[in-house]
Amino acid sequence: MNSESSTKLVEQFLASLAGERNASLHTQRAYTRELHEFAAFIEKNIGKGTAPAAIEHQTIRSYLSELYGRGLSRPSAARALAAIRSWFKWLARNGYVEQNPAALVASPRLPKHLPRVPTIEEMNRTVDAIGDAETVAWLERDRVIFELLYGCGIRNAELVGLDLGDLHWANDAILIRGKGRKERYVPMGDAAAAALRTYLAQREEKLAVRFRENAKAAARLDKDALLLNTHLRGNGRLTTRSVARIVKRIAMTYGLPSDVHPHTLRHAFGAHMLEEGADLRAIQELLGHERLSTTQRYTQLTIGKVAEVYDQTHPRAK
Repeated sequence: MNSESSTKLVEQFLASLAGERNASLHTQRAYTRELHEFAAFIEKNIGKGTAPAAIEHQTIRSYLSELYGRGLSRPSAARALAAIRSWFKWLARNGYVEQNPAALVASPRLPKHLPRVPTIEEMNRTVDAIGDAETVAWLERDRVIFELLYGCGIRNAELVGLDLGDLHWANDAILIRGKGRKERYVPMGDAAAAALRTYLAQREEKLAVRFRENAKAAARLDKDALLLNTHLRGNGRLTTRSVARIVKRIAMTYGLPSDVHPHTLRHAFGAHMLEEGADLRAIQELLGHERLSTTQRYTQLTIGKVAEVYDQTHPRAK
């Protein structure tokens, strides 16, 4: 049995995430944070150089108790445990441990709540009105953000990762690289295509101005990136954090709830497709869900609306 230290093996596992496992940047950042904190806990409570084989499930439970003591929520503790479990699975596959002690630790019971999504009418009104009450510099880019998040149901990270070459105009489709770098195509609707064409013309104009003003800075830009940040800072590619700010600003401007974020628009896509009669398997394909059970959450959203209508209208419900 290999006796390398836990800290060293955490780094090897994190390197494998970025390499052969093709984990998303979001997953890499989350696992790095969670496992570094767990490794620090092991060093503090068991000792430096502790091998993973010396870690028992009681130790992992103690770590979760410490997380709760810090005020972490159950979902946060569940994410930490998921990272630890993945690490131990990797350790077992590579012969560093005989079994996964994290498998003996029960996941924190999470509250079951469904996200509130705007109605079809609210979403159509908002997307159609973008620009009417704003003076920001790049309205067409912001319209594209909403058209792709809501109109195509893609994730925030998938959105900012889009390149110009991912737009397949001849097939009216967009190539999406999802979790684990799995690829799928989503249809490019007429509204999204129109918004993209207007935005791309403005994008070219903006890049041309930057080249004239500062050719050296312009040379650092990622010319393949579809969505660029307003001031073309760094490599120019828009970040997920900036998208979240843009979505929140537009939502509040046009009367959507203040807690609307990019993933809310993805939820709305799934719920509204189902509401309008789309097949659950088709929605699963469009959203890039690995399991149908994930997609089935949207049936609960729709059933909730049906129940509300029943309560309001059926004579036997009163």
